[in-house]
Amino acid sequence: MHISHVEAELRYEVQAPAHMLLNIEAAQAGTQAVISEVLAIEPPAEVRVYCDGSSGNRFARFDAQPGPLQISYRASVQRRYVDVPLDLAEVSVNQVPDEILHYMMPSRYCESDLMSRCAQQLFGDLPPGIGRVQAIIDWIHESIAYEPGSSNSTTTAREVFVERAGVCRDFAHLGITFCRALNIPARLVVGYVWFDEPPQDFHAVFEAWLGGQWVLFDPTRMAPVDRLVRVGTGRDAKDVAFCTIFGAVTMTGKDIRVREVQDESVPPAAAPQPTGAIVGIEKPVPVIELASAAD
Repeated sequence: MHISHVEAELRYEVQAPAHMLLNIEAAQAGTQAVISEVLAIEPPAEVRVYCDGSSGNRFARFDAQPGPLQISYRASVQRRYVDVPLDLAEVSVNQVPDEILHYMMPSRYCESDLMSRCAQQLFGDLPPGIGRVQAIIDWIHESIAYEPGSSNSTTTAREVFVERAGVCRDFAHLGITFCRALNIPARLVVGYVWFDEPPQDFHAVFEAWLGGQWVLFDPTRMAPVDRLVRVGTGRDAKDVAFCTIFGAVTMTGKDIRVREVQDESVPPAAAPQPTGAIVGIEKPVPVIELASAAD
């Protein structure tokens, strides 16, 4: 069991009145418990908050006036290690729960329909189960170069496969795409995690539905997945942007700091277990700040 101390600071220049939607607070889900947290906005604004009960994603929205804008979030989050069995099986399509089924479908950044033949050629002959997902992780890690700046907020998994380069979001999208192409439900998870080497940033991994449970995987192998402070869970990066902007706003700075300490004395707080169903939010086409190390 350990505690992560998170500090995030986002800076913007607002050119005209705008509306901001934040998804930067630690999720209330699974084995994760928020011990303390503070969200501060300068200049002060009236903030409305809400939580997606199925995923634990927490949102804050407010109106921003012209001028400099600074958003600060600090939290201490406790996580409990969960042992993952090594013999988890894939779930047949007819046994996938209704609320999980849409994680098998193609999405904006994960064109599993277009990548089906490729996934079958690479992984179709491997024994189904957690070992096949691990083979996907190994292939991505060995075949795709981690190169900041090699992709942007519109880059899809298919483009990453062709270009053979990307960042954590792209690695996760490709893992999701291969899994879905093999009829394995998969979804994106973003959050905070401590890295061996700076700079710190939001980090993206993915989960696959195996043996009736969600299992985390990180194709970048940049940090242990059990140390990730979960913030957002969704079909792909479209669902888990750390800031969605409606209006003329420019980001001028971003600082993320994560510090970890071991803690065996504080008992874990109770937190709801996610059901797996994520409700998409329909809204006008906005400017989005996608959670990734490339931004």
